Amino acid sequence: MFKVNALGAQDEVRFQKILSSLMMDQRVKEMKLYIQHGVITTYEHCEQVARICYIINKYFGEKADMESLVRTAFLHDFYLYDWHEKKLKNKIHGFTHPGIAAKNAKKYFNITEKEKRAIESHMWPLTLHKIPTSREAWILCMADKYVASIETAMMRK
Repeated sequence: MFKVNALGAQDEVRFQKILSSLMMDQRVKEMKLYIQHGVITTYEHCEQVARICYIINKYFGEKADMESLVRTAFLHDFYLYDWHEKKLKNKIHGFTHPGIAAKNAKKYFNITEKEKRAIESHMWPLTLHKIPTSREAWILCMADKYVASIETAMMRK
């Protein structure tokens, strides 16, 4: 797995503290059972996206709410199924999984409407009708594309 280790000791402690309750949750741990890209699990992917979001926000002076951004990034693919299975619904996974992940995050972690919209819009521009509308959503959208590109190009089986 590619892993960004650009966080200093204090930032790593802060990052882990923000995500500690999510990382301990059994439903979140279920993401370790599903492959996202190449050999990378959905859990690993979401953790990497959250790290990149943290780094981007820190670099630009933390103009986005760090706790909300990191938690939202960690839950952005919280859809809990194997999208590689040969099923009709999986053929449109790119269009549908943001809504499923947002619904699950809202149900299990009571995320805010702003966080829900960020998760729903993370696949923009594929999901044309779901445009990112907050700093958190834009950072998530960019970080997800960056991480997914590396995972897809560099971490194939």
